[in-house]
Amino acid sequence: MPGQFAPGFTSMDGMLLPASLVETGKDTATPREAVQKTPRPEAAKPKATAKPPYPPAAKRPTQQAPQGICFDFNLGARIMLPKREQGAWRVRLSDLDTGNVLFQTDSAGGYVASTKKWFVRFRLEVWDLQTDPEAREPVLSHEYDARGREVLVQFPIGTLGDILAWFPYAPRFAQEHGCRLTCSLSGLIIPLLRDAYPDIRLVTHEEFENEGLAEQFYATYSMGLFFDDAKREYQPTDFRQVGLHRTAGYILGVDPSEAAPRIVLPDESRPIAERYVCIAVQATTQAKMWNNPNGWHEVIAWLKQRGYRVICIDQKPVSGHGLVWNHIPHGAEDETGNRPLTERARWLRHADAFIGLSSGLSWLAWAAGCPTVMVSGFTHPTNEFTTPGRVVNWHACNSCWNDPGVRFDHKDFLWCPRHKDTPRQFECTRLITTRHVTAALERVLPS
Repeated sequence: MPGQFAPGFTSMDGMLLPASLVETGKDTATPREAVQKTPRPEAAKPKATAKPPYPPAAKRPTQQAPQGICFDFNLGARIMLPKREQGAWRVRLSDLDTGNVLFQTDSAGGYVASTKKWFVRFRLEVWDLQTDPEAREPVLSHEYDARGREVLVQFPIGTLGDILAWFPYAPRFAQEHGCRLTCSLSGLIIPLLRDAYPDIRLVTHEEFENEGLAEQFYATYSMGLFFDDAKREYQPTDFRQVGLHRTAGYILGVDPSEAAPRIVLPDESRPIAERYVCIAVQATTQAKMWNNPNGWHEVIAWLKQRGYRVICIDQKPVSGHGLVWNHIPHGAEDETGNRPLTERARWLRHADAFIGLSSGLSWLAWAAGCPTVMVSGFTHPTNEFTTPGRVVNWHACNSCWNDPGVRFDHKDFLWCPRHKDTPRQFECTRLITTRHVTAALERVLPS
């Protein structure tokens, strides 16, 4: 239900919706990826709605203003206007940093929300045209200021590497804005971070919803990989162009330079006396695997000849789909299992090196301060943290993940967008040789 725009203004960022949308609890700020909608015949049995990746924001804006107006910045700028006669309110959203007027409309009341959900230093202005037809003095003029206020940064669950990659930008935001920061994330990751960040409240999604925390926040920002965000509503720039971790800096409007998260472990002791190297050979899709059929066996033999024990710390000793399965390689000691991440980090803290893929345990190794060799071809090196052990074969097809013209299919375990079902499938890592990886090991192992 679009509003009437003032002469000379166009809508760069905003929408006007009836108040009933908020009153009935419909969330207009949920990322599109949260619910997949597909057409179905009228007689078809309704399917269960997928659970959104984040807890919902408060149904109504949380900050009170004169004349019954309320506003906040929970998933974009939001303003709720009491119902009045036609044209009783004029609303304007501006960007303080660019000087742009993003949206302006006259409204009889309802809900105004910005389309941009990432950090913008908004100015909100509302005029009461019923008592001041010339709109001389706004009844609400608020410039974004999170100092001393409650702010939420929320992370999806079900992923390790993404969260560790994004998390350092949240305390960077808190330091820059002087806010009281809460982060909602997986309970499996909180033990790694809690003692390292005592000034940040860490809660699970369940705790967030059960304790009714949504009503207290001045602003909320969502971290994620928004593949289909062509309008840049949830990220100011495509994550595939800036790197998986640095996209969080852009979403939060802070310095996007990389920094590993701090972690504190309950047990910092060395797990074994001998020198060892940790490996992780499994991942969530075959494109992430090192698809050289002899690679892992030959690298393990190379390490053992140099006196290293080789410890596999994957969650599972075997993983795969259909006819394709990946096993713990011969010669590696089996420390797989569904174990706490703090235990995994303890192994990594004392390892001479870690060899992994573009997956969660590589990001954990980075956080633990372990020299890391990362074998990946389907991602571009800018996608991950900087390490002298990064291995990519530029002679092979590579970097499809970071190609904005290619859509990653989470449901296709054998996803290979350019060469699937051809002799070149997975050549990005199949053509990474043992020598290429051992050369990277020589760069990171202690001399």
